[in-house]
Amino acid sequence: MSQSHQTDPARRARLRWRSRRGLLENDLILTRFLDANEAGLTDEEVDAFTRLLDLSDNDLMALLLGRTEPQGEADLPHVHAMLSRLRVA
Repeated sequence: MSQSHQTDPARRARLRWRSRRGLLENDLILTRFLDANEAGLTDEEVDAFTRLLDLSDNDLMALLLGRTEPQGEADLPHVHAMLSRLRVA
């Protein structure tokens, strides 16, 4: 059985590392969000966060600023919910 995000220190470290972005604005939003919320994230929320991390910096910034909405594989209810939380972070 695989461990959840909360019980696996390697997964937590990997998520934090992936949150470091080329665009400073993305980096600040993502790390601020993790600093405040990481300890309480569910596996579904981590999945949503990870799907957003899979995007390019420019696409992610457009989503965070509300210029676009998730499309394709990221167009899922839990990704929309995570994006709403990130927009107010």
